[in-house]
Amino acid sequence: MELTHTAQKFVLHWGEMGQAWGINRTMAQVHALLFVSPEALDAEEISHLLDVSRSNVSTSLRELITWGVVRRVHVIGDRRDRFEALKDVMETFRVIMAERKRREMDPTIALLELCVQEAKDGGAREDYTREQLEKMLEFVRMVTVWYSQMDRLNTPALQRLFRGGAKLAKLFGLGGDSPSGKPAPGETGNTE
Repeated sequence: MELTHTAQKFVLHWGEMGQAWGINRTMAQVHALLFVSPEALDAEEISHLLDVSRSNVSTSLRELITWGVVRRVHVIGDRRDRFEALKDVMETFRVIMAERKRREMDPTIALLELCVQEAKDGGAREDYTREQLEKMLEFVRMVTVWYSQMDRLNTPALQRLFRGGAKLAKLFGLGGDSPSGKPAPGETGNTE
C-alpha cells in the first residue's frame, strides 16, 4: 500500500492536531493511517508508511487498542497481527470522549472534591480558595453530567443535535451565525 497525497496530508494534520490535544504525534498518525486505510495493516507496514520505528508503532498500537479506537484483526493464513481503526466517525467520537472523561474529568472531580474538603478543614484562611474550588467543581460536574446525557443519545439523535447547533444558539439568543460570521446554512441571518 502507498499513501496518496490526500491521505498523507490527513495523517500529518491528524498528528499535529493530536499533539495539540496532548496525544503523542505518532499515536495520532497511526490512528489516522488506519482510519483512511481500506484494509487492516500490520505493524511493519505502518512503520514503513509512516517512516517511524517499529517500537514506536507497537507502543502507539497498544495505546490505541487501550483507548478502543483500534482493534487487532487476524487474516486466515497470515500469522501477523493486523490492525484496523473504527471507521464510524460518531462511534470514534464517542469512544474518544469516554476515554478522555475517564482519564481527565473523573480524576479532576476526585481531586477537586478532596481539595474542597481540605479547604473546609483549613478554616477561614482557606475560605477564598474553597469558594473558587467549589465553583470549579460545580462546573466540571455540570460538564460531566452534560457529557453523560449526550452519550446516552443514539447516533441519529446525536447527529441531529450537532446539526441543530445554529437553532440552539438562536434559541439562547446567540443568533444563527456560523463561526465565519455569515448566516449558517438554511438561515437567512434575519432574526425577525
